[in-house]
Amino acid sequence: MFTHDSYLSPFTWRYGSPEMRRLWSEIHRRRLWRRVWIALARAQMAAGRVRPEQLADLEAHAEAIDLARAEGIEAEIGHDLMAELLTFAEQAPIGGPILHLGATSADIEDNADALRMREALDLIRGRLRQVLETLAGAIERWAETPCMGWTHLQPAEPTTVGYRLALYGQDLLMDWEELTRCREMIRGKGFKGAVGTGASYQALLAGTPMTPSEMEARAMAELGLEAFPVAGQIYPRKQDWRVLSALAGLGLSLYKMAFDLRLLQAPPFGEWSEPFGPRQVGSSAMPFKRNPVLAERINALARYLGTLPQIAWETAAHSLLERTLDDSAVRRIVLPEAFLTADEILRLALRILRGLNVHEEGLRRNLERYAPFAALEPILMAAARAGADRQALHARLRDHAMAAWAAVQAGLPNPLPDRLRTDPEITRWVPPEDLEELLRVEAHIGDAPARARAMAQRIREAIAG
Repeated sequence: MFTHDSYLSPFTWRYGSPEMRRLWSEIHRRRLWRRVWIALARAQMAAGRVRPEQLADLEAHAEAIDLARAEGIEAEIGHDLMAELLTFAEQAPIGGPILHLGATSADIEDNADALRMREALDLIRGRLRQVLETLAGAIERWAETPCMGWTHLQPAEPTTVGYRLALYGQDLLMDWEELTRCREMIRGKGFKGAVGTGASYQALLAGTPMTPSEMEARAMAELGLEAFPVAGQIYPRKQDWRVLSALAGLGLSLYKMAFDLRLLQAPPFGEWSEPFGPRQVGSSAMPFKRNPVLAERINALARYLGTLPQIAWETAAHSLLERTLDDSAVRRIVLPEAFLTADEILRLALRILRGLNVHEEGLRRNLERYAPFAALEPILMAAARAGADRQALHARLRDHAMAAWAAVQAGLPNPLPDRLRTDPEITRWVPPEDLEELLRVEAHIGDAPARARAMAQRIREAIAG
């Protein structure tokens, strides 16, 4: 029994969902091993090498995981899969003698790992679907709500809240597509023996009408899993790298969204904030604090997730010849932690999006302060079309802009609209009613609302299947 009297990984109790922890539990792992052994036995029964009562005995004990007994055996022999095999054989005395016929450890472990990764990807995709559904609703809700756009962390031109959210939606839609592709491409090792040649199965099946390839196809069909056509002792570890890269890509997208939220929650912006509970404590020292702790946690965990593909890369690259065992220990760590990390940041992102606060006053304040500058070029173009000297008017607009910017920097209201309205050299070329239209924020958001809604619709269609 593990307790908090000794070290426990934060993923054991703090980060990740109970569902994802169950998938990566030792009990579930051994159930999958037994499922693979039974699939192999069923295929070998079709070849006449296993009797029906032997298979039935194995199936009757498939769920009877006795971890204490297996750990006791492992303490003596130093091999976890072999210890589980001996435990299973003890429990099923009729079927036990035919367990693992022709197999090597990776025939069992790698097929089980592929099944588990596929289950974990299904859980991740389910959570991502929830995030995308919620995000699509937020995009539509705020599609036409103007806000200030920022480039280089400097005020630029107006955009809309929904359009900014659509940027995150577009990134996450790419993640959805990549994770779906990875899920569809998951392959097991199959049943190919010690170095992948199937020689042990060929010897076992001698004198039967079944070939090793036919036996493998039957067993993999039982598992509902395709096999790599060729493998050494293990399936290509590049598959792990590909899956972890897709998870890291998801982390990247959520990192950006969370980091942007942290910026927009800062008082100088004051436009968005993550949900904050009525009894939540923001700081042990400063009672007034409302820190963006959910977004900060996403950034912390996603930063860790982003490092894991490099470890998977090295594991795959260092898998020398038909196999070396230096992949085993690291895979026990990085595979579950990658999925648990991705699981946790998706849960955090969903909490944020479901409780996202968009502060109208903050949006208005920043638009009043900075959006009038976006009208200068359209005013210049309108005046030039009416016959004004473009160069002279540009200089005049620049003078107004510099004076207005100095006022804004000094904390004063932006005087630019009034300066433009009262300058006869501008109203000479741009009638007051046209000037007012050009000063409207909505005149400078382009087709952002339509593009945002289109992205929301695209998201809904993609995740509907």
